[in-house]
Amino acid sequence: MSTPRALVIAPHPDDEVLGCGGTIARLAAEGIEVTVVAVCADLPPLYGADVAPLVEQEARRAHRVLGVHESVFLDLPSVEISRSSVAELNGALKEIVDRVAPTLALIPFPDRHVDHKAVFDAAMVVTRPLGVGQGITTVAMYETVSETFWNAPGAEPAFVPNWTVDITSTIGVKTESFSCFESQVQPFPGPRSPEALEALALFRGSQSSFGYGEAFQIARRTTPAGRPVLGNE
Repeated sequence: MSTPRALVIAPHPDDEVLGCGGTIARLAAEGIEVTVVAVCADLPPLYGADVAPLVEQEARRAHRVLGVHESVFLDLPSVEISRSSVAELNGALKEIVDRVAPTLALIPFPDRHVDHKAVFDAAMVVTRPLGVGQGITTVAMYETVSETFWNAPGAEPAFVPNWTVDITSTIGVKTESFSCFESQVQPFPGPRSPEALEALALFRGSQSSFGYGEAFQIARRTTPAGRPVLGNE
């Protein structure tokens, strides 16, 4: 029997830790191979030439803490991705989906950040139940601290979670991995602070009577023939 695989699609390095770091660590601890693909990088001329290499190094350290099996960096330009070739973005992600053949895909919620919206659109295309995509039984959106919170109520889609993963055993791994992003960590009460991450996990966990949790909004879930209807990933 082949090893179960999960694919996490992140608009930027650190989004995967903010949104589902505890779940990634739990998947890895349960023997599931997790591939993380970071789509964008902070490239010149909008950012200094040293920024993208630094953040990638931080991400690789964070991924080692989480137990990520494979880290992929597409290095498409941050902020400008919505004006880039849709075919290029979709093609790059489709190539990864075809190679990894995951059963679980965790993707960003289309929130206030323009890159998150573009990557969400592409992720929904490449995880369609066609070809290799037929093996993806769950596609779920994760919330990104700060960006998801800043959507305008009623004018933009709201994050409405309907799946919570108990990360009580891995909340410490999540905060440790985020501390690897020294260039991104904010002091509390900044939303991108270890305290804020732990507070959100505490709240999401309490909604399901867990110690700590990460919440997801399911975009698609299927049960193919030959799998138990009540089976888990």
